[in-house]
Amino acid sequence: MSECQALKDFFAAWGKTDAAARRSAIAGAMADQFAYSDPRSGSRITTLDGLADYVGQFSANAPGWTAEVEKTDVQNGFVRALVRFGGKGPDGKDMAQHGTYFADLAAGGRIATLSGFVGREPG
Repeated sequence: MSECQALKDFFAAWGKTDAAARRSAIAGAMADQFAYSDPRSGSRITTLDGLADYVGQFSANAPGWTAEVEKTDVQNGFVRALVRFGGKGPDGKDMAQHGTYFADLAAGGRIATLSGFVGREPG
């Protein structure tokens, strides 16, 4: 799996409304042992069930929204990804939010650690 494919698969899962399909997509992207965190996660998430539930909250709280990797780059084995979260806002107009994520990948290209920050990457 390429470094970008695991991230693309993981964030594509954010738009899945079916819990089993979402969990399966996340499981395929994450290493057997992983840690995930972002500003809303409250702490590091280290279990597949915990991460699938957390991502499921996105679908529940933002129906119809999706997440998409817009851009990646690699520095010394770490992947930086700019992710667009978007859909219709409460007023029916298109909205988007961005996050910058940093990933450390395990052998085979699956995600071992993934940390997200609000906003676009610096620079």
